[in-house]
Amino acid sequence: MRTFAGIEDKYAGFEAASVLLQPIPYDGTSTWGKGTDRGYEAFMEAAENMELFDIETGSEVFRRGIHVLPPLTENSSPEDMFRETYQKTAELLETGKFLSFLGGEHSISIGVIKAFYEKHPDISILQLDAHTDLRPEYQGTPYNHACALHDASRNANLVQVGVRSMDRSELAYFDREKCFFARDIRQTQSWMYKAAELLGDKVYITLDLDVFDPSIMPATGTPEPGGLDWQTVTSFLKYLFRKKEVVGFDIVELAPIEGIRAPEFLVAKLYYKMLSYKFEHHDQ
Repeated sequence: MRTFAGIEDKYAGFEAASVLLQPIPYDGTSTWGKGTDRGYEAFMEAAENMELFDIETGSEVFRRGIHVLPPLTENSSPEDMFRETYQKTAELLETGKFLSFLGGEHSISIGVIKAFYEKHPDISILQLDAHTDLRPEYQGTPYNHACALHDASRNANLVQVGVRSMDRSELAYFDREKCFFARDIRQTQSWMYKAAELLGDKVYITLDLDVFDPSIMPATGTPEPGGLDWQTVTSFLKYLFRKKEVVGFDIVELAPIEGIRAPEFLVAKLYYKMLSYKFEHHDQ
């Protein structure tokens, strides 16, 4: 059985694991750049070449146990994919383990987030993304990647960070007071504190990799110029994990580019960094 980062079986088994990783390599509604269905395999290969001592936290979070679940492979329709991700997430929430998800395109988050806000009615959703993704439907379905946060915006407290592109039709569902455009972030030092204040005590994070600038993350479906850098994103995440109870997260939209390995290594490092922040103050 393949394990995350090649960790020993004693850290990778289901029973011993504090963390579950659910791969969802779905690419059914991508409208420009394709290839997010290959993101999981690229991520796993990169993780196997990553050193597992995190300098920043002084920890080896893999010792908490990380179990990789079988990928969800439903792709017959966006509706069926939504149902499978929703039902599977609802089941996993009953395990009491920390849940993480690796896409696939951003539409995989719709069912995941729905299961989370039904389990935790007081939850807040933090979206790190270049796009607002608030369309009620797109190309004939509400389960398109362009609709990834519409349902969350209607049913949970949604805060958006890093946005720099949207469609005019989304303005009807958009809350400017809870959105931090990339340009806002560059102009003020206090944005992360304001963003955290808008979030409740329990937070689910959905992170679209196009939140990063294409100079460091070109391997996404729709790379938007003017994005965030590594230090900005990780500094905010570190602050958030310390101040809030993060109950789960997903990372989506890795579309590998042949011959360029840096993006998938960034994703492996980001995933591990987020777990390191989550368990920083637990005994290792």
